[in-house]
Amino acid sequence: MNLTIVKVGGKVVEEPQSLTQLLSAFSQMEGPRILVHGGGRTATQVAASLSIETKMINGRRVTDADMLRVVTMVYGGLVNKTIVAQLNCQWSMVNRQCSALGLTGADLAIIRSHRRPPMPDGTDYGFVGDIDSVDAEALHTLLQNDTLPVIAPLSMGADGTLLNTNADTIAASVAMAMAALYDVTLVFCFEHKGVLRYPDDPESVIPYIDSSSYEQLKADGIVSGGMLPKLDNSFAALRAGVKRVVITRADQIADNSKSTIIQL
Repeated sequence: MNLTIVKVGGKVVEEPQSLTQLLSAFSQMEGPRILVHGGGRTATQVAASLSIETKMINGRRVTDADMLRVVTMVYGGLVNKTIVAQLNCQWSMVNRQCSALGLTGADLAIIRSHRRPPMPDGTDYGFVGDIDSVDAEALHTLLQNDTLPVIAPLSMGADGTLLNTNADTIAASVAMAMAALYDVTLVFCFEHKGVLRYPDDPESVIPYIDSSSYEQLKADGIVSGGMLPKLDNSFAALRAGVKRVVITRADQIADNSKSTIIQL
């Protein structure tokens, strides 16, 4: 059986128009699905309103105790429940027998992790989780009962501590775990049609990226920054048995013929 896992970035879910486009396309897809979302910009805004400083190192959020409370409220609460409410509203209007359920990694203990240790240079990201396991059977049970999991980027430490966890990594880890039960397509959805060869040209989508061309794209500086962990996670997922990885835009998740396909 096919399973589609869609990871959507915070920039998409935090803007009403792009969120509406995403959820409209997502709700019309056939077959079992899982949605994983971010929400970093909203977390930064809420933190600022509470006079909590946002610290970033190499594009990654440092999560101290105060910031952990913010991301828990924003990711597991505001963003997650907004998506769930809108999905359930859409389905109720068309009488589809499916329900969205908002989850963090702590719910049903579906995503267990450990706190990332300090880096060799002494950098400490705080309450940030590196994933140890995903409970594929629990997610499978939800899917069998016509329940669509909507997963926020929070995981659960061995001592019960919530840990801020990269949403791309969660999506890839869930895809890898579910690959034992389904033929999995992993879709990374963001604000462009795919990976762009020229940042200023939204039509310059690179149709295919394999391991060899990826190394050249990095060497040429065409692929850099936040796209690197997305592609690293893509290749890790493929090596672990995920059938297909696509990078695309919110309104193209059902028809990604003009997107970027990642292959080994």
